[in-house]
Amino acid sequence: MLIAPEQRLLDAALDTASRLPADGTYLNTVASAVMDIHGGIYTGVNVGHFTGGPCAELVALGVAAAAGAGPIALIVAAGDEDRGVMPPCGRCRQVLLDQQPDCRVIVPDGDGDGDGASSVPARELLPYPSPHPDANPPRLLRFNARHWDNVVDGVKTATTRFNDPTLPGSATFLFEFDDRYRSLPGVVESVEHVRFADITDAQAALEGCTADELRTALRTYYYPEIVDDDIVDFVRFRVVERG
Repeated sequence: MLIAPEQRLLDAALDTASRLPADGTYLNTVASAVMDIHGGIYTGVNVGHFTGGPCAELVALGVAAAAGAGPIALIVAAGDEDRGVMPPCGRCRQVLLDQQPDCRVIVPDGDGDGDGASSVPARELLPYPSPHPDANPPRLLRFNARHWDNVVDGVKTATTRFNDPTLPGSATFLFEFDDRYRSLPGVVESVEHVRFADITDAQAALEGCTADELRTALRTYYYPEIVDDDIVDFVRFRVVERG
């Protein structure tokens, strides 16, 4: 199931795809839409040519860059002739990991009926990427909207993540409200890898609870499949005041 910003983005891609020339005059057969951290939507279409040509996702990323968009939070592609959501090709997956590794990608849900869609992290689409040696992409740290006030007020300065790679350094803290995105500039100060069962009370205290309470909350609300031997990232962060 898609949340409201994801559905708006998909609707933009489907609308663009529906307006592609039916006679194939321009060899444009796929539309893509991207959404940045401010909720701005940018669209593009593929450019077919016998020598090859850019995919719709790459065109949309270029349009967003030319418009001065912020880091990309979400991307989707849709085919013409009512083909619906299309997953990105291998090249596009590599580009996303190099340029926008923390964005989510809307893909068909795989149930076979052709109607459903869901979003997944870009990294899940290419589990064995070839790392770009010079890549220094913007990073996102996503939060549930209910944490907004505590992060803004400096009450919450730590978060525990599972299978959600985070690196120290500058990052945009992205809060996914039902109707919009809100963001804050920030810094990930440290990332400590710890066995789930070994989370300490001192660590959990930074999230306002005991270790047992934190483990219960993580299992209940975020990671129901997690087991004691899994390694989690204990992330400490701070908000940077806007200049």
